[in-house]
Amino acid sequence: MPALKEIEKQAMHLERTERALLAAHLIASIDPGEDIDAEELWVKEAECRYAAFRKGEITSMPADEAIARARQQL
Repeated sequence: MPALKEIEKQAMHLERTERALLAAHLIASIDPGEDIDAEELWVKEAECRYAAFRKGEITSMPADEAIARARQQL
C-alpha cells in the first residue's frame, strides 16, 4: 500500500483536467468492456434534457449554484 499512497500523493499535484483524465483511464482499466456505449448514452440523455428544457418542462440554474448545491449534498 505505500506505493499506492505515493501514487495518490503525486496524482494530487496534477491539474484538475489531468486528474479527471487519469481517473477515466483507471476506471476504464477495471472493466474496459462495461462502458462501451456510455458516451452514446450520455449524448442521448443530454439531448433529451435539452429538449425538455426547450419545452419548458425543466429549468436551468447557473453552474456555480448547481456545484454549490451538489457540494452541500456530499
